[in-house]
Formats: sequence, structure tokens, C-alpha cells
Amino acid sequence: MGKLDGKVAVITGATTGLALAGAKLFVDEGAYVFITGRRQEALDDAVKLIGRNVTGVQGDAADLDDLDRLYDTVRREKGAIDVLWASAGTGEQGRLGEITEEHFDAAFGLNARGTLFTVQKALPLLNDGGSIFMTGSNASRKGYPDWSVYAGSKAVQQAWARVWLAELKDRRIRVNVLTPGQVATAKQQELFDTETMRAFESLIPRGEMGSPEEIATVALFLASDDSSYVNGMELVADGGTTAV
Repeated sequence: MGKLDGKVAVITGATTGLALAGAKLFVDEGAYVFITGRRQEALDDAVKLIGRNVTGVQGDAADLDDLDRLYDTVRREKGAIDVLWASAGTGEQGRLGEITEEHFDAAFGLNARGTLFTVQKALPLLNDGGSIFMTGSNASRKGYPDWSVYAGSKAVQQAWARVWLAELKDRRIRVNVLTPGQVATAKQQELFDTETMRAFESLIPRGEMGSPEEIATVALFLASDDSSYVNGMELVADGGTTAV
């Protein structure tokens, strides 16, 4: 018996990193998973890696037409959703005084606006008793210089989880935030040089980055009935970085 036997999950931004690891684990635990990504080649590679019980839908979570196409596909193929993991996100450094409109719009357009409409447009398909969770960031908890726009675009999710659970309580739909810390992903290697990576690692009590697979197990907890009494919470998985 898997923890997600018979469940249908939608995960946005799941072509790489922690969301891809989560999608693979969800399938291993019995779910059928729909994943999205902006780049078709990366999406095809992710579908191939997962191997079974998966549909890839190319699209940008910041584009409402793409979201409609995603949910039309889910409706046609499975009819309903049990788990929604809004994980698509983006982030770049920008120091106060140098922040541009383009920088702000990119971060808030996907991390905030895109997340909100990913959830809102899923509501007609979500089964009562389902689980919604969003990918936050410990940048919203620990004042990293140069990351104010990214931090702000992620911090809104904590407020949304508290409000949305109140609005969805009659349907017994849970809403939470999964907040990872420093995780060794291809995107992180693209963004940071070796010196920056070592600086981030130095903030983690164990002295090494988390892995996508470690975050995936936390996502599985939030997706499954194991977390049936967890609602409106921010679950931080950052190795203790923000605790010390």
C-alpha cells in the first residue's frame, strides 16, 4: 500500500529539482501525477525519468491561459484532483536601490500571482478533503541581503494559507506551505558561484545542503493523510538554518 494510492496530484514547475523528486516519489507511492514546466524538452525528460502514471503539460504557471490548458487536461484525463502542489517559482538577486520593474514583475508574476491563480483555477476540480500546499522559501524568514524581492514574493504564501484554509474549511481542504532551505539543485548551481554556495552551506548546522529527495519526503507528508491534522502551517525544512 502506498501513501497516495488512487490519488491524483498536480505539481507545477516539476521538471527539475525538489518538485521533480516529489513527483517521482508521489508516483512510487501510488499517485497519478500531472506535472508542468515551461520548456518542452525538460518536461519530456522529466516524464521519461518518472516513467509511469504521469502526464506532462507544457506551460507557464504565470500564464492564465496555460493554467486553463493544464486543468482542461486534468479534467479530460482524470476528472478531479486530490493533491495540488504549487511549486513553480523563480528568483534572482537584486539589492535595494538597484531593483528594476522587470525584476519585481518576474518574481511576483510567478511566485505570487501565478501561485494564486494556480490554486484558484484548481478549485472546481479539487476533491473535498484534498491537500493544497505551496513551495515557500526560507529567504522570507531570514533576511538574506540582495533577496528582498524574492523573499517578499514568497512571504505572501503564509498569509494565503491561513486565509484560504478558513475559506475552504467546509470542504475540509487543507492549505499549507512547504518552506525549503538551501537545496542542491541544478538551478542553484546555475545561480550561485562556488563561494556563494559555500557561504550558504556554512549557515546550515550540519554543514551541507539538503537534497531534493529530502524535501520530497516532506512533500509526501503534506500530500498524504499523515498530515490530516496539519492545516494553515508553514513547514520549514531547512536543516535548522532559520532556527539558529
